[in-house]
Amino acid sequence: MPLFNKQKRIQYLGFDDVRSCLIGIAIISFITNYLFNTTPERNTFDLIFIGYAVNLFFTICYWLLIRNILIFLRKKYPDFKDDKKRISILFLSVVCTVVIVDYLGGELTARVIRLFGYYSNHRVELKVLIPIMIITIMVMAIYEAIYLYNRLKKSIREEEQTKQVMIQAQLDTLRNQARPHFLFNSLNTLRDIIDQDSKEDAKGFVDNLSDVYRFIIESGNSNIISLEKELKFAKAYIHIQSERFGENLQVHWDIPEDKLSIMIVPMSLQLLLENAIKHNVVSRSKPLIINVSTRKNRLVVRNKIQAKSTQTPSTKIGLKNIEKRYQLIADKTPIIYNDGENFIVTLPLLHSANQKKNYENSNR
Repeated sequence: MPLFNKQKRIQYLGFDDVRSCLIGIAIISFITNYLFNTTPERNTFDLIFIGYAVNLFFTICYWLLIRNILIFLRKKYPDFKDDKKRISILFLSVVCTVVIVDYLGGELTARVIRLFGYYSNHRVELKVLIPIMIITIMVMAIYEAIYLYNRLKKSIREEEQTKQVMIQAQLDTLRNQARPHFLFNSLNTLRDIIDQDSKEDAKGFVDNLSDVYRFIIESGNSNIISLEKELKFAKAYIHIQSERFGENLQVHWDIPEDKLSIMIVPMSLQLLLENAIKHNVVSRSKPLIINVSTRKNRLVVRNKIQAKSTQTPSTKIGLKNIEKRYQLIADKTPIIYNDGENFIVTLPLLHSANQKKNYENSNR
């Protein structure tokens, strides 16, 4: 029973109302006794006591009966769409309960009082019933307001949790998408090394590639990592590419120390470096120079456009992957600029205040 079970009370009422019941019944009994039992004849202690006891009895009956009707209706009509129906039935129940309890309870208390030698003649009067109905409806309105507030809070929390699960699933998909993308381009590079260089160079490339993949695995399922870690990964990647291109590939790093602890989306810088190498000529006559720097709260990756005459096969997901992850994690978007001579991408550097709640560093 909800009356004795705390969990049930909280489930159907939205709060544990035992203390509220005790205080409310005591106060309303006093108020109704003062309003309806002020005749001059009731000037002795025993008559005052009887009057308060009768009003206490009626208040308990009204409160507990309508409270149970309230719980029954909430079980029967639990959805938001049923609120109007439930509240309408509750209102009618209050009116009927007050009339029935007043009539039956009045007859009962009158007989009990007469047993103790006191005169009592109960009458059903609208001037008494209407104020009681108003007071009862006000009490039930407080119950309804608390119940509605708790349901809305729970609904918002569940909606937010559902949204977080969906966003996390999208992030997992995008993060897992970036890893095969890296492998795809690495295999293309390995093929070129096998075609152009010795098997020993290919073996060295595979060894370095395994070290880079170890870093990817160790980064786990983090949605963001420090710029320092991302730079370490990016430099390891460039070291691999340097085995293929030598001095023809140059990356100039200009990152202040105070920016290293700021966060960034994992593999975003590496994907930009990978795109620059894949889509541009890298040769002795046209060395590819990539500049990596910071400007305000953004990481800037810039290279001169040296388009290849024949393009390497591409999955076309690198930049889109980065954009989607930034939007999901921080509602921020990388800026891509192409003026025909230079290709520039700026990535937002993230602070905890910029990130969506619960996506700062979720490891699962």
